[in-house]
Amino acid sequence: MDTLLIANRGEIALRVMRTAGRMGIRTVAIHTDLDADAPHVRAADDAVRVESYLDIDAVVAAAREVGADAVHPGYGFLSERAAFARALEEAGITLVGPSAEVMDRMGRKDAAREIAIAAGVPVVPQGEPTDDSSYPVLVKAAAGGGGKGMRVVRSAAEYAEAVAAAKREAASAFGDDTMLVEKYVERGRHIEVQVLADAHGNVVHLFERDCSTQRRHQKVLEEAPAPTITPEVRELVTSSAVALSRHVGYENAGTVEFLLDSDTGEAYFLEMNTRLQVEHPVTEAITGLDLVELQLRIADGEPLPITQDDVTVTGHAIEARVYAEDSFGGFLPQAGRTSIVRWPGLDTLAGARYSTTESVRVDHALEPEQVVSTSYDPMLGKVIAHGATREEARLALVDALDRTAILGLTTNAGFLRALVASDEFRDATIDTAWLDTAEVARPDDELPRMFVAWVSAMLAAVQDSGHPFQSDGWRSGADPAPTLVELDRPVVVDRHRGTIDGVAVREVSAAHHTLELVVDGRRHRAVVNVQPHVAEVSYRGQRFAFERPDVFGDHAADVGDGAITAPMPGTVLDVRVADGDRVEAGQVLVVLEAMKMELSLKAPFDGTIAALAATTGAQVALGATLLEVQPDE
Repeated sequence: MDTLLIANRGEIALRVMRTAGRMGIRTVAIHTDLDADAPHVRAADDAVRVESYLDIDAVVAAAREVGADAVHPGYGFLSERAAFARALEEAGITLVGPSAEVMDRMGRKDAAREIAIAAGVPVVPQGEPTDDSSYPVLVKAAAGGGGKGMRVVRSAAEYAEAVAAAKREAASAFGDDTMLVEKYVERGRHIEVQVLADAHGNVVHLFERDCSTQRRHQKVLEEAPAPTITPEVRELVTSSAVALSRHVGYENAGTVEFLLDSDTGEAYFLEMNTRLQVEHPVTEAITGLDLVELQLRIADGEPLPITQDDVTVTGHAIEARVYAEDSFGGFLPQAGRTSIVRWPGLDTLAGARYSTTESVRVDHALEPEQVVSTSYDPMLGKVIAHGATREEARLALVDALDRTAILGLTTNAGFLRALVASDEFRDATIDTAWLDTAEVARPDDELPRMFVAWVSAMLAAVQDSGHPFQSDGWRSGADPAPTLVELDRPVVVDRHRGTIDGVAVREVSAAHHTLELVVDGRRHRAVVNVQPHVAEVSYRGQRFAFERPDVFGDHAADVGDGAITAPMPGTVLDVRVADGDRVEAGQVLVVLEAMKMELSLKAPFDGTIAALAATTGAQVALGATLLEVQPDE
C-alpha cells in the first residue's frame, strides 16, 4: 500500500494518519469548504475538496484522482455504507474494512440478528407490543447506530409519537427509517468484543470493553476489560463474537455488541459494527496492539501476525469522550469559537500523543480560535487513561480531565470529570439507563469566581502601575490596594493581605493563563481568560463564564416567561402551531434538529401563540426567539 485516502475528518483522520505515516504510507485527506484549513487537512501529505463527506461519487473520484490504493473510512459518515464499499470495489480501490456483501448483511440490525441466530448467538426477544404488559420496549433504527433513531417506550400512549420521531431521526441520519421493536432491558450493561479477521480464515478477539456509561444510547465513558462480568460471560461473548465473524466471512476490524441483563445475567447479541470503533484506544492500551496498523496490513492482504494465544491483557484503560455540549444544561449541542485549548500532557495544538510508557493518551483535532459548528458530530476529542488497576486508571483520568481546559466553547469535560470521580463509577454500578435519570452535580462556581476575581485584580494592578500586559500571561506591579471586582456579584480582592472576600488565599504561580492558588490551605489550579466583557475559567474541566458589567453596553430587555427560545443552534425541523392557536402546557410547539438529534420545545403553560418567528427549515442561532406563548388571563 503506497497511498491511503482517509474518508473522514477530525481526530480519527489524524489518528489514522499517525499510523499510516509511521508505516511509510502517503496520506490524503478530503475536506469540505468548512474544513479547508482543518488540522487533518494540514497534517496530510495531500488533500482534495469534496462537497460533502457523504458524497460517495465525490470521495471515490478523489481517491482515483490521487491514485489511492486504499481508503480508510474511520467511523461515522460512509464507514458502514455498503454502497460506498461497492463503489470502491468497482473502482479497483481497497476499502480498509469488510466487503460490501458482508456490510450489507451485518450493517443492518435486522439482518444481523438472523445471522446471529444461525451462528448460535443469543439474541434479544423481539416483537411489537400487544398490551400494557409488553412494555417497556426499545424502538430502534434497523440501519446505522450511534444512538440515533432510538426511543424507549413505556406505554401505549407514547408508542406512536416515539416511533414517528425515531423514523424521522433515522431517515435524516441514515436515509432509512426501518424500525425494530424489542424487549427493553431496564438494568443492562453494554459489553462489546473487538474482533480482527483476515482473508486467510484467521479470526481473533481482543477481549471485551464495557460501554455501559451512556446517555440516550450515546456512549460517554468506555473501559477495558469489562469490570463486572464473570469468566463464564467473558467466554460466552468472546467465543460468540468469533463464531459470528467466522459465520459471516468477516474481514478486517469489527465489533460485536452484547447487552448483559444485570437482573438475569443473560447476555444478548445487539449488533455488529463493521468498522473501527471510537473507543478502540482502550483496547490498544490493554493489549499493546495498534488496531489501525493491523487494519492496514489486513487490507493489504497480509495474514494476521498474531494468534489468539498472543493476545493478552495488561492493566485497565478508561476513555472519556469530550463533546461540544452543555451537560449541565440539558445536554444541548454547543457551537462557537474556542479561545484557549489545553489538553493534558500535550504540547502540540493538534494530533494525539500516543506512548505506551505514559498513562494518558489524547486523540483530538481541536485548536485555539477554531470554529465548532453543529454541521458535524459534536465529539471534539478523547482522553484515555491506562493503569495497572482500574482504580489507578480512574484516578489518572480524573487528573487528566482536571488538566483539560477548553474556553470560548462549552464542553462536557467538567461533567466527565465529575462522573469519573463519582462513587457510582468508582464502584462500577452504572448501567445503560443510569445517566438518563441520575443527577451528576454541577461543580460549584465559588472557586472559579475567586480565580477570575484574583486575575482581574492582577490586571487592574498592571494597568494602574503602567506595566505592560502580556497576552499569554500576567505581570503585576507593586503591592496593590484592595480591588473591587464586578462580576455577577461584587468581589473584594486584597492581594497584599492575601484574601478574597475575607477568605485566605496564597498565590502559588501565575503564567500563560494558568493560575495556582492555595485557598483555605488547599491548592487549586485553573485556566483563566479575562476579557473586557466576559471572564472565563476552566476549573476541573468545567468552563465557567462570568459577564463583566459594561455600563456603556446595549442591554436588551429580558424576554418574558412565555418566550420560546432556541436552546441550541440548529435547524427548525417542524412548526406545529400558528399565531393565535390555543395551546396547553406540555404541548409540542416546535421541533429543532442539531447534529442529527431532535429536541421538542413545549408550551410552558396554557395560553395563546403570538409573535411566531420560526419557519420550517430555517437555521436558528442559540437564544433566538422562535415564538411566544401568552398566558391565559
